[in-house]
This record gives sequence, structure tokens and C-alpha cells, in this order.
Amino acid sequence: MPRLFTGLEVPADIGFRLSLKRGGLIGARWIDVENYHITLRFIGDVDGQTADDVAGELDRLSNALRFTIRLTHLGIFGGDKPRSLYAGVEPSDALTRLQAAHERVLQRAGLAPEGRKFVPHVTLARLKGVSSADVAHFLAETGRFDPLEFTASRFILFSSRGSVGGGPYVIEQSYPLAA
Repeated sequence: MPRLFTGLEVPADIGFRLSLKRGGLIGARWIDVENYHITLRFIGDVDGQTADDVAGELDRLSNALRFTIRLTHLGIFGGDKPRSLYAGVEPSDALTRLQAAHERVLQRAGLAPEGRKFVPHVTLARLKGVSSADVAHFLAETGRFDPLEFTASRFILFSSRGSVGGGPYVIEQSYPLAA
């Protein structure tokens, strides 16, 4: 059974610049640069027929347009018990529309609605046993985050190994966005 999700790739040059933030946080498990992405919709473990249905439904989104992604800050998920360090994405109507379209077509393919609010981000590290004080110190020491921009020219149907998190991710199918 494949574990699937849809997302946007982070170009290599942007990934390299994000990777310069790595290090200096004991207990962080840093994500490999080639696995940086922005998740649009987590699908989960599905059977082969459902995977085929998902791929077919995603074809319906071929009229979506390219748009600019802007990474603006570092943040954490987990509050007092940090779980991950991420680069945050500036909200945009185009990104919100694309994510909502993914939600609609995937529900049409028979998937349950996503229960979590969409918070676009690029996960940089998984955190286990890292204190909120250590993360706050890391963020303060890391300094200013210069915004990074790139054009989203396609979205991807990815697969991953179950229960590991952080990759490796495999591109199962790509869907170009219109110019």
C-alpha cells in the first residue's frame, strides 16, 4: 500500500539556501535537502485502486496557473513541546485555491476530508527531546530570515515510506501548472 501526499517541490537553489540554516540545534533530525517540499494534502496509506483514482482526479487540476511562493520566516510546530522546525510560506490566494482544489478532488476520489488546517511550510527538521528554550535560542541565533521566492510550475503526487517521516520521497506523478 503506498503512502501518498501531494505537494510542491522546492527548487534546488532555494533548498540550498534553506540548508544553510542547518546545525546548532542538538536533537534535531535535519531533513535532506532533496526532500524539501510544501505539502498540499496528506492522503495516507491507500490501496492501488484508490491511488489510481487519486492520480486521475488530480488530472482535473490541469487548468491551475503557476504562481510565486515566498518563504518568509522560520517557525516551530509544537509550542512548549517542539515537534518540527519549518520555513513558513507567505499566504497567497493562488496557493489557497490550489490547496482547496486538491481537497475537493481528493474527496471526490473517496478520501475523508483533511482534519487539519492548511499551514503551508517547508519542514527543515524533526525535533525530539528538544526544549522550547533551545529552539528559542536557535531562532534568536539564526538571525534574520531573508525571504526566498520561487515559481511553482507543477505539483507532485509523492509517495513515502510509512512511519518514518522526512523521506525519502518518490515522485509518482507530476502535474504541470499553466503558464
